[in-house]
Amino acid sequence: MRGQAGRGSRSGGRPTLEEVAARAGVGRGTVSRVVNGSPRVSDETRAAVEAAVDELGYVPNRAARALAANRTDAIALVVPEVESRFFAEPYFSDIVRGVSAALDSTEMQLLLTIVGSDRERGRLANYLAGHRVDGVLLVSVRADDPLPELLVRLGIPTVISGRRSEQEPLACVDADNVTGARGAVTHLISRGRRTIATITGRLEVYGAQCRLDGYREALTAGGLAVDERLIAPADFTEEGGRRAMNELLERSPHLDAVFVASDVMAAGARQVLRERGRSVPGDVALVGFDDSPIARHMDPPLTSVRVPIEEMGREMTRVLLEEIADRRPAGTRAMAPRLSVFPTELITRTSS
Repeated sequence: MRGQAGRGSRSGGRPTLEEVAARAGVGRGTVSRVVNGSPRVSDETRAAVEAAVDELGYVPNRAARALAANRTDAIALVVPEVESRFFAEPYFSDIVRGVSAALDSTEMQLLLTIVGSDRERGRLANYLAGHRVDGVLLVSVRADDPLPELLVRLGIPTVISGRRSEQEPLACVDADNVTGARGAVTHLISRGRRTIATITGRLEVYGAQCRLDGYREALTAGGLAVDERLIAPADFTEEGGRRAMNELLERSPHLDAVFVASDVMAAGARQVLRERGRSVPGDVALVGFDDSPIARHMDPPLTSVRVPIEEMGREMTRVLLEEIADRRPAGTRAMAPRLSVFPTELITRTSS
């Protein structure tokens, strides 16, 4: 009887993937997806496979499986930034938390790689060329960064955080930067502000361009002219925010509001406003972007556009695990690359 047969293979040896598939009434590939933690399996099918695994006592042979499938059971989270920005910017720690949470129920190992120089970039390229990871998550990539194209050539599944252009060819998870920025500036207009400046991020980053577009759109919709003297590019750092704020005050001493494209830069701008004797929000209203812990701890607390960064990290990982399970390398998909755009939300605090 089946109930007396107990655990184990019909042949008396280690249960195989095929035997689990037969017991669950599914295909071998479906069992592989469940074992590897792919989200592309229905709850009912997952339960059937897990029951079959338990009944047979199936234990995946990770080494043999990885060798046979040319797998490493590891993914890389690659951040093309200098270490100082990685550790100073809360965005990155939120991404790491999201990725780690998504990998918690899988056997995948996470390799965190910070690439802040050409030498480090070359070392990473050699490492990836050896196919030592099954997939790559790319965060904070500039439009001219050669890493995405390298990964396509190597056939390594890749998911990118933040599009490099409107026609991003890789699977991507992004925030609705235009709508977020537009809402922030519309909020300032609704509070009676009329000379509204902005401090942008690096404009070679598509997300920074989108936030600038949202700023422009809100001014136009509000019946205000776009004055290029009120636009100061920076680099997403606190010092960059300081420099840009000083530039804006030199050009337009009577500005009454600033939309800043990141909370970190807003912290730098706030320091300059205080040094120059400008009260916030009395003289100058201030709005940031990201809604990081910095926003809540500023004096006064910073109005900011909330981006669900940790959730985006989880989504990036889910998409990558799907591509690894389906063995669809970057650049080989017949359909359009997957794009997930997360909504933003304006969190109003005292600074505006």
